[in-house]
Amino acid sequence: MTAVLFDFSGTLFRAESTESWLRAALTDAALTLPEPELAEAARALDAVGALPGGAFPVEVPAELTEAWAVRDQSAELHRAAYTGLSRQVPLPHPGLHDALYDRHMTPAAWSPYPDATEVLRTLRERGIGVGVVSNIGWDLRPVFREHGLDAYVETYVLSYEHGIQKPDPRLFATACAALGADPRDVLMVGDSRPADGGAVALGCRVHFVDHLPVTERPDALLPVLDLVG
Repeated sequence: MTAVLFDFSGTLFRAESTESWLRAALTDAALTLPEPELAEAARALDAVGALPGGAFPVEVPAELTEAWAVRDQSAELHRAAYTGLSRQVPLPHPGLHDALYDRHMTPAAWSPYPDATEVLRTLRERGIGVGVVSNIGWDLRPVFREHGLDAYVETYVLSYEHGIQKPDPRLFATACAALGADPRDVLMVGDSRPADGGAVALGCRVHFVDHLPVTERPDALLPVLDLVG
């Protein structure tokens, strides 16, 4: 293998809990909720899938179905889809729905998996190219910089910057080209079989990890080092 491509959310990083997300937005807005109400609102936001990088919605409302299907193709669609889900849940101020969306784009809202640094650093030390290929509606580069992982990534291929989303093989092809790698010599690492599995169409190998909280997945990325040889 000459290069490894990684997904972002659920693979290298995990979003904060829905309760932490809501609590931070309330604090920034100088608003408060009694603890039982905060916990209930967090549960409701989780159920509708309002936190990008969190749980998927149990059911997407009919009026959001079209936007949801292509949400990662532009920043505008991404915001509209997720704030649309959030607005299903009553909150103490209407501006909180946009505040929640803004919060999830901050580095503080994300934590790297415990083994992410070791794996990315070792790959670069071995001369293996590293890229990030993500379905996303915003620039995740500041998250990598803030957490000290940007130095190990050579290229970022983000769906909203290209107007296409995984599993479209063109995203993976763009990353391979940027790394100067033949797709047959590339490993794609992700947590979504439908999305990240699209790399197989190019001839890439694919390795899947589980989208779990960071405290429950300490070493799932380490096998990547053996897979690349």
